[in-house]
Amino acid sequence: MAYTAKDYSPIVGMQGFSDTLLQNHFTLYQGYVTNTNKVLDTLGGLLKDGKTATPEYAEQKRRMGWEFNGMRLHELYFENLGGKGGAPSGKLAQSMARDFGSTEGWEADYRACGAMRGIGWVILYQDTATERLINMWINEHDAGHPAGGQPLLVMDVFEHAFMTDYGLKRADYIQAFFSNINWGVVEGRLR
Repeated sequence: MAYTAKDYSPIVGMQGFSDTLLQNHFTLYQGYVTNTNKVLDTLGGLLKDGKTATPEYAEQKRRMGWEFNGMRLHELYFENLGGKGGAPSGKLAQSMARDFGSTEGWEADYRACGAMRGIGWVILYQDTATERLINMWINEHDAGHPAGGQPLLVMDVFEHAFMTDYGLKRADYIQAFFSNINWGVVEGRLR
């Protein structure tokens, strides 16, 4: 079963994100979907041919995490956009208050993660074993994800996510991101 790129065109036109930036970002995402399928096809062929002890098989297995997570993280990112921003509420806000002292404490920590130097992702995770919420910086798609962590809110902080519109003004991008969070989607990911 091949993966198919999802249509995120409904978020085009949201304030703070130019159509050019979003269209470029969608194209990048579609590349991850395409490459995930290519890696899976190659791995399937190598397995069928009994070539699992080859360097090519090993490299494709390693590459799978990069392509698949690049696909999935972009889906989570686009899906938690398109809202009206504002403040979280309900069980999510209660969990943030429990683990960060308040929703404002959570937001300060999340924004601080996003403002750190470097490229990657900022992800609010829920530890599925304890239900604790944790904001984490993830450098690369395929490394650093906590085992048992459920991604709740995903923010892309690779340059392609903001440079077209904001240049080096990452804080302005983070503000635009917060203005467009769809908290209903984020809370729906809470376990």
